[in-house]
Amino acid sequence: MKFNFLKKTFFLALIGITGVSISVNAQHGDKVVTSEPFEGKVVTDGLEFPWEMVWGPNKQLWVTERTGKNIRRINPETGESKILYTFNNAFIGPQHEGVLGLALSPEFLSGKGKNYVYTAYTYKNDKDEEFARIVRLTYDKKSDKLTNETVILDKLPGSSDHNSGRLIFGPDKKLYYTIGDQGHNQGKYLDKLIESQRTATAQEVAKKDFSSYPGSTLRLNTDGSIPKDNPVINGVRSHIYTYGHRNAQGLVFVENNLFSTEHGPSSDDELNLLEAGGNYGWPNVAGYKDNLAYEYVNNSDNKKTYKETDFNADNFKEPLKTFFTVKSDYNFKNEKCGKLSYLCWPTIAPSSVTYYPKDGKITAWQNSLLITSLKNGALYRIPLNADGKNIQGDVIKYFKTNNRYRVVLVSPDTKKIYIATDTKGNVIGTDGKPNTEMELSLIHISEPTRQAEI
Repeated sequence: MKFNFLKKTFFLALIGITGVSISVNAQHGDKVVTSEPFEGKVVTDGLEFPWEMVWGPNKQLWVTERTGKNIRRINPETGESKILYTFNNAFIGPQHEGVLGLALSPEFLSGKGKNYVYTAYTYKNDKDEEFARIVRLTYDKKSDKLTNETVILDKLPGSSDHNSGRLIFGPDKKLYYTIGDQGHNQGKYLDKLIESQRTATAQEVAKKDFSSYPGSTLRLNTDGSIPKDNPVINGVRSHIYTYGHRNAQGLVFVENNLFSTEHGPSSDDELNLLEAGGNYGWPNVAGYKDNLAYEYVNNSDNKKTYKETDFNADNFKEPLKTFFTVKSDYNFKNEKCGKLSYLCWPTIAPSSVTYYPKDGKITAWQNSLLITSLKNGALYRIPLNADGKNIQGDVIKYFKTNNRYRVVLVSPDTKKIYIATDTKGNVIGTDGKPNTEMELSLIHISEPTRQAEI
């Protein structure tokens, strides 16, 4: 596998070619591919921290730039790009704030409906309070611009940490949006209560008070209203579809099954199958309810400590997979990582998830979930079972580089894998040691030398 890297923001795209993958066992039970039937090239660079990437009409890439405050369209063949809209009111921060999720209307440029584009971004009001909002824009074909920014859901929880921010359409033509726990109970928010177990009251819904939404997946109509068939949770129907999440940055539908990837604390990143009304346990449970290597220490309540098995909820849902569950005697202070000890923790920081289809051209990848890692600079592939509701087989790690992989996308012809990277943060490098200088922030694509099958 060949890569030509620059020290800039970039997109990475990889295309499968004929060959055989050779795998070896790696730490924490995953497998790493050491001989790749892929080669790669840079599509474009110089981007301002790409965050979301979706396919638009005419096989164009539509991208949000978190710190650039833009929606940009990119030709994947030539790398030519154009800014279609800039959110001047967006507030950006070092890692978690700015322009985030992006979703094109299912009828976009089909002639069957309005040419709407939806996105989410963080902002501050005149009182210096931080929030997030979901907005709708209209694409004007004549001017080739996005116009008429319209807020559909406002004053959602916003923070300098753990905003989540993934936004997608479901097969039901509803919007799904993830909100993180705002980084509470850690760092500068050490004394703030994690509210991921809190759900909306009838009074809050009536007042459009969304302060109970941290740590949840929302389901909403395209006008921002609450769908009539949303789950009733603790006696109340709100936008909340699932709750008990920490920082879910990946969402993908596989037919009618909704999968989510979620950042864990010092262990137990999660792959979840989301079910309406489900409670995914955070902060009382990280990963499985097994009392291994995690206890909830509530710093806002005199460091009161809870074991995972102390938590009981009839609607609790365990993950399909963790990255990774370790024993309670695991050494979280690995000397090779020094002051950046978190890089040696058994986590991958899953930043996105997408689906490689059953009929894809790369035979060995068919019916798999693809997950990007911010911390390990790699792509993880997880095979699904026949009904698409559970995983089977080994988790395989690909494309290891000194980069933070932000989001992955499969081309319409299924021959290419596009990955966008950014340069803010640290990773475990290809030498297994902490790396503080990313190689680039870009979009990358590869060309097959023979028939794109494995």
